[in-house]
Amino acid sequence: MPIKIPDDLPARATLDAEGVMVMREADAVRQDIRPMRIGLLNLMPNKIKTETQIARLLGATPLQVELTLVKMTNHVARNTPSEHIISFYRDWEDVRSEKFDGFIVTGAPVETMPFEQVTYWDELRRVFDWTQTHVHGCFNICWGAQAAINHFHGIPKHQLAEKAFGVFRHRNLAPTSPYLRGFSDDFSIPVSRWTEVRREDIPAGTGMTVLMESDEAGLCLLDDPAHGSLHMFNHIEYDSNSLSEEYFRDVGANKAIATPRNYFPKDDPGRQPENRWRSQAHLLFGNWINQLYQTTPFDVAAIGKR
Repeated sequence: MPIKIPDDLPARATLDAEGVMVMREADAVRQDIRPMRIGLLNLMPNKIKTETQIARLLGATPLQVELTLVKMTNHVARNTPSEHIISFYRDWEDVRSEKFDGFIVTGAPVETMPFEQVTYWDELRRVFDWTQTHVHGCFNICWGAQAAINHFHGIPKHQLAEKAFGVFRHRNLAPTSPYLRGFSDDFSIPVSRWTEVRREDIPAGTGMTVLMESDEAGLCLLDDPAHGSLHMFNHIEYDSNSLSEEYFRDVGANKAIATPRNYFPKDDPGRQPENRWRSQAHLLFGNWINQLYQTTPFDVAAIGKR
């Protein structure tokens, strides 16, 4: 089944061109099945690009997925046209009475700030608590994952001496996990962050399992069954050119930035990067959606009753 998104969302044209199955709203209402309701709390600066990246991965699954775009209630996005926000996003306060099969919290460009200094930190903490009663399963990405495990487990983030930036090899530490079904033992994932979460800071008795880890970049993916969450510290959802755009943006702003490692062929920024993580991204999101589908209540009202 395809993904159901608003007919005039900018991501639609990109997904159509890539062959991703996208359903018109008028067609969706005629299908006698319950779609999977997925909320996307998009904290990234370029919201349109992030919408497309996530919708691409959700739309590759065999189920009908209904995507709801969500924003922090009082936070004003500075890098996305206000008309786009008004047209396609809903305040979290307006959706908090609703139930979702899945909920995704993205990264945000605030990772070097203490959590408590982020202007929407208090509301985000309420969002995390709300997911425990209104969401069946969560997928938290990069800073969103760091924020979630800090809120639920008190786990800190640590500043890195230099940015972890590039495409790094990772190991499959839990081949029997339903989220890693079909994964190779060794695979590559993009990394772009100034902070990290350390294995030794995970408290005993949390029930969390490390699913993916890199010898160079550290922790990557945690399964947190007590909170129905996956915590992904890296950017498996990135496009082929995402790291390139970050690199040239910083170069253009005269910021000190190293060439992303293992990304450009022969480390030459003048060459087109090769995508070596696309299949893993589709596989991980597909496994997550399938796990939601297999375990979520058919009666939406029963979602969140753990």
